[in-house]
Amino acid sequence: MKALIFFVSLSLLVVTHELGHLLLAKLFHTRVRRFYVFFNPWFSILKAKKFDGKWHFLFFNKETPKSWDEKNLKPEDQNNTLWGLGWVPLGGYCDIAGMIDETKGADDLESTPQPWEYRSKPRWQRLCIISGGVVVNFLSALVIYAGIFSHWGNDELPLQNATLGYDYHQVLLDQGFQNGDIIYAIDGEEQYDLVEASEKMILDSPKVVTVMRGDSLIDLTMSKDLLSKIATENPKQLITVRFPFVIKDFAPGSVGRHYGLLPGDSLVNICGRPTPTAIDFTTTLADYKSDSAVIGLYRNHQYTEVPVLLGRDGKLGIYAQDDMAELFEVKHIDYTIWQAIPAGIKYGWETLVTYASSLKILFTKGGANSLGGFITMASLFPDTWDWLQFWNLTALLAVVLAFMNVIPIPGLDGGHIVITIWEMITRKPVDEKVLNVIQNIGLALLLLLLVVANGNDLIRLFNGWFVR
Repeated sequence: MKALIFFVSLSLLVVTHELGHLLLAKLFHTRVRRFYVFFNPWFSILKAKKFDGKWHFLFFNKETPKSWDEKNLKPEDQNNTLWGLGWVPLGGYCDIAGMIDETKGADDLESTPQPWEYRSKPRWQRLCIISGGVVVNFLSALVIYAGIFSHWGNDELPLQNATLGYDYHQVLLDQGFQNGDIIYAIDGEEQYDLVEASEKMILDSPKVVTVMRGDSLIDLTMSKDLLSKIATENPKQLITVRFPFVIKDFAPGSVGRHYGLLPGDSLVNICGRPTPTAIDFTTTLADYKSDSAVIGLYRNHQYTEVPVLLGRDGKLGIYAQDDMAELFEVKHIDYTIWQAIPAGIKYGWETLVTYASSLKILFTKGGANSLGGFITMASLFPDTWDWLQFWNLTALLAVVLAFMNVIPIPGLDGGHIVITIWEMITRKPVDEKVLNVIQNIGLALLLLLLVVANGNDLIRLFNGWFVR
């Protein structure tokens, strides 16, 4: 399910990105020969093109008929785009006539520039065309965030409202944190929001973090190489909310339901061993595989105990309540559509700034280990379909793709943008043969980046299997 949801999200972003290029190209009367969702080595699942007044379709096709070639079409049909669906779901492309990109090199261009080609357009128009995908991706994120705020509003859990405190990754435990601590201040600045506090811990290299431990405030001195340690460990979550195990639902054939547990029960101990958090309960329960146990719980504010007999897997078949609004005092904000628009723009911009700032982790010792590929991205998505999480993560990926595509690496939009700006400054075109070499270097760098990022994913996956 994670893979399916990630696939839908990524496909949506690829389509919108390439549509950004296509719409700007059409606006400036530049011919777009092909528009593909996914890549199509050797054959295409679907090809479609309109000419002679009707649509023509090809399924599982290897070679496009010569009758579809623009040179063999009527003048009024020569600007029509061939729409395609490939079979390799790793992206897509927009084949703009007269442009050296991943689909063609200098040798594939017409010997004489044509007025409807990208290379014949004024440089400012080329800059708009090549920036279209990035702009549309970022605007998509802003629209999605505005829609989220308008439809669902926004829930904020103030730091101190998490009454059981927080669990910390070993990186922070080594800095003196203890599970259950609540971050009170960072470098003397009082903190109210978990997300902002987490970002400051990673990005601002704090010197002193003040935590609330019980009824006391304790200052913890952070090491100077904290960021490097975070990059090396690459924790999936640095700080997580500690929440009680309150039963939300039951799995089919649930042992817990069989012995009389009910939704809403708050499970607080097993055979007298305290389990204040859901993690504590799950960990302790594993000690009673194929054994009997007594579950201590609160039901309607009354303490009671329920004896159970566990199977070999040591599980009760119950799901914990994970909606923070049901467990803690959460600050909920509702927005009108007119309030949601500026709120979405503000949140999208802050997300972009935070993501850009986080890239400095890559330049620390072990920073390359923090790179992740498709498995890392897919792991962000939930196991079940949830519209709020889907749109939140899709908006985040839109911001990430927008930023990554403006990095000035040849082969990415950012590389084309830099070349175009260079031509605008020098007022001289870059030789097409040079562009071809630059494009090949960029593709090699991108392939290397893909290998490293996805290689890290595979190493983590295999390490996880080995640990289990």
